[in-house]
Amino acid sequence: MLFNSIEYALFLPVVFSIYWYVLRNKLKAQNFFLFAASSVFYGWWDWRFLFLLYFSASIDFATAYFIDKSENKTRRKNLLLITLVSNLTILGFFKYFNFFADSFAVVLAKLHMHASVSTLKIVLPVGISFYTFQSIAYVVDVYRKQLKASDNYIEFMAFISFFPQLIAGPIERATHLLKQMQTERRFDYNYAVSGLRLMLYGFFKKVVIADNLSKFVDQVYGQPNDYTGVTPIIATLFFAVQIYCDFSGYSDIAIGTARLFGFDLMKNFRTPYFATSLKEFWQRWHISLSTWFRDYLYIPLGGNRVSTPRKYFNLFITFVLSGLWHGANFTFIIWGAIHGGIMVAEDFLKENTNLKPSKLIGWITTFIIVIYAWVFFRAANLTDAITISKNMFLPGTLAQVKLLLIQVYYSWIFVMVMGLCLVFFMLCELAIYNQKHSGLFVQLPKAARFAFYYLLVLLIVFVGLNDSAPNFIYFRF
Repeated sequence: MLFNSIEYALFLPVVFSIYWYVLRNKLKAQNFFLFAASSVFYGWWDWRFLFLLYFSASIDFATAYFIDKSENKTRRKNLLLITLVSNLTILGFFKYFNFFADSFAVVLAKLHMHASVSTLKIVLPVGISFYTFQSIAYVVDVYRKQLKASDNYIEFMAFISFFPQLIAGPIERATHLLKQMQTERRFDYNYAVSGLRLMLYGFFKKVVIADNLSKFVDQVYGQPNDYTGVTPIIATLFFAVQIYCDFSGYSDIAIGTARLFGFDLMKNFRTPYFATSLKEFWQRWHISLSTWFRDYLYIPLGGNRVSTPRKYFNLFITFVLSGLWHGANFTFIIWGAIHGGIMVAEDFLKENTNLKPSKLIGWITTFIIVIYAWVFFRAANLTDAITISKNMFLPGTLAQVKLLLIQVYYSWIFVMVMGLCLVFFMLCELAIYNQKHSGLFVQLPKAARFAFYYLLVLLIVFVGLNDSAPNFIYFRF
């Protein structure tokens, strides 16, 4: 079930009403109902994959429980190994089997060896990367004795399958979300209103900005040989805005929805395109994933408590693996390697030189690096990514851009409306950045606030309702 669908518009108020009006002050009943509602939410896409979710989560529930009850180091390690192997095997099979099989076939061909390497038409379960990482983190935290294992299966399953963040995060920690499952919730009107406000802005980013920009981006990246010069550059800039609005919009809706039910989810984005270094960018972009890799991969590898060469290796491999996490394609590995390489370079320059670039220079440099790396993230394959990269430096005209804009958006009026929407969005982001929090226009007079809310609603209705397929980019990861 998608947030931007008719089904969800009917699902949410029904679940909200039963949760607060029928089950108020009944913690166990509320948790069971959240688990059931989350199962309906996830199963709406394909009910068969519910069993995969239940299976992997049940293994983690059991292993964490027995880890918590045991003081034997060998037994605890073996139980942790069961969790890691089972989760990563399931994730690897569904997400990477065809990738590695095809890659192996290519290697054999390069060696002039012929072998029949069969691949399966494996459907990637939506959200598997997110709930797998969330579940692994829970078991590891229990193993590290940072958390007591839950002995309530329904409570744990409500935590793993919590529908607002089940499919695309934020990737929550049990120390944060599971503890909320264990605590009685009280309806807070102001907190719920703040959730609705966040949802409204999230829908604006998703359906007005991201979905409309996707049309231009899809056209250029779908036919990379046909566009040169400024056209692929604009398409890449559009994609940078598209993926941010798509994913941060999803996170806003998820966090806002959770607030309606009395839950606090971690902030996943903090105006990342204002970052003045790549390190700062990753402190602002997909925060739940970047901190997951820091805590469960980079630090266990030794982090920065090792020799300098090993520290650089740890940093680089962490980003390469984060790229692979995003998808089974060499383009994602290169995207991760670009970020990892630049992060190593930034760290090296900081420790070995006295260079202190101005914030403006730092912002421009970071922005260019991030934007260019998106070429590999968006391109369908490595060949397309190289083609688009080359075509950016070939002659091209604004006439080609104008022709494509009309072809994609049908009229100059809609193009101008979209341009105004982009300006409005950037002003909103600047306001959020300067306020250092997400309380956009909260302190404005009531009339100004409601004018802002009504404007967002009008834009969603009249600009956001288009013929593009309702989806979120990160569902494929």
